[in-house]
Amino acid sequence: MLLLNYRSCRISILKNTEHVEPHIKESNHIRDFVFGFGDGINTSLGIVAGVGGANSSADFIILAALVGMFTGAKAMAVQNYLAVKSQREILESEIKREEFEMEAYPEKERIEIEEIYRAKEFDEDLVRRVTDKITSNKKVWLKTMLTEELGLNLDIVGKPFKGALIMFVSFLIGGILPILPYLLSKTGFVPLPISLWTAIAISIISSFLIGAKKAKLAKKNWIMGGIEMSGLGTGIALLGYGIGAELHNANLLNF
Repeated sequence: MLLLNYRSCRISILKNTEHVEPHIKESNHIRDFVFGFGDGINTSLGIVAGVGGANSSADFIILAALVGMFTGAKAMAVQNYLAVKSQREILESEIKREEFEMEAYPEKERIEIEEIYRAKEFDEDLVRRVTDKITSNKKVWLKTMLTEELGLNLDIVGKPFKGALIMFVSFLIGGILPILPYLLSKTGFVPLPISLWTAIAISIISSFLIGAKKAKLAKKNWIMGGIEMSGLGTGIALLGYGIGAELHNANLLNF
């Protein structure tokens, strides 16, 4: 079936001696990791800052943060799975429709191929030869229609289960970092009074590194990318700390 096999087709247009620039093929994985890591670290940092701002015990802070981390990771993974699955189903329905049109109206679809390459300012002879070549292979024909006419690419969307797993794991990786100082405080390695500031420092540094890496992959300024991601996490921490401190000062909480 064409739907199952169209992505395996390849059109070789370069000689073996020509240089091929490296490109990011798994951008959806980078997207899921950055999104999951950033959300995880910000969620946990907001919780430890908010609960810590209320002068709670280390045990209560750890419990609240762990519950928030695992609950958030599960929710994000499920939502990512459903979102990617829904998007793939929509794209696959378009693929099936294009397959039907190729079988039912081949001349009309051939004309559409010609129009695509005329729009690229190919001369008529080249348009005809390219069209003949493409339409001689139904896999290539289908892929050309999907990418050139509809702009569809299932590879960019990703796979639902894999995306959910990456989201879940990256959320946990990011989420555990702000909790580490409080876990270490239980062993006496990190004094409890500075656990929050240690958590903020760890979060800022790790967020900066992930943001910088993401920016470098996108060929952007890595310093600005790092500052952007770490700054957002710090803002959430300060907001959470302020809320917790105000509730504690107002004697609305009693831990």
